[in-house]
Amino acid sequence: MTVAHKLIGTSTQMVVCQLEVGQTVYAEAGRFLWKTTNVSLETRLSKRGAPASGGLLGRAIEVGKRVAAGQSLAFQYFTAQGGSGLVAFSGTLPGELRALELDGAAGWLAERDTLLAAEGSVDLDIAFAGLRTGRRGGTGFILEHFTGAGTLLIAAAGNLVELNPSRYGGKIQAHTGAVVAFQDTVRYGVEYIGGLNAQTAMTAILGGQGVNLATLEGDGTVLLQSVNLHGLAESMEKLIGDASDEKGRSGIPGILG
Repeated sequence: MTVAHKLIGTSTQMVVCQLEVGQTVYAEAGRFLWKTTNVSLETRLSKRGAPASGGLLGRAIEVGKRVAAGQSLAFQYFTAQGGSGLVAFSGTLPGELRALELDGAAGWLAERDTLLAAEGSVDLDIAFAGLRTGRRGGTGFILEHFTGAGTLLIAAAGNLVELNPSRYGGKIQAHTGAVVAFQDTVRYGVEYIGGLNAQTAMTAILGGQGVNLATLEGDGTVLLQSVNLHGLAESMEKLIGDASDEKGRSGIPGILG
């Protein structure tokens, strides 16, 4: 049974899930907004209520993979008790949300911090794209792999666009900061565009755009976002620096500084 839900908002969306008795969703830390009192909240180290595969060792490996991937150690679990209940989540950046219904056949791969919440029947594992890919693609090195059957809720920065590489010559190239998620029938890689010449060298010096691009090949759905997370991070870093510069040596803020 899929999770009944409603997406609310436009530029900054949130999702309200209606859980039936015994129905559970789990979420990353920092995504929870509010809930009704009959929805319990529990923090767990594993993805499901049952012990991780392999017992204590399996659970330790699972947690260790999340630490290596830079993810939070624990999940927050929400379960309805005694009747239907509501729980709401949102992303950490303004943007669009998307509900994906997994049928047990094809899974999904998503960038880190994309997960908003998922039904308890949806399994999650850390997928490493490879050391060479990681050196070239940055955040594309570590992906989250969702399998099983149930509802998966993901968050993007800005708006989402949905593409299938098979309809465009079999391959799409995108900045790694624009990739949100894709079905696991799609092959992911990172390739170097252009040889080392004056033009590509100047591009790298002035912004680095268009040198290393994520490649998505095959037949399956690809979700891209309208905000380049790498560019956003650079802009925020500059703004933080400018804000600190506004304070003069006397410590008086604003134009007086």
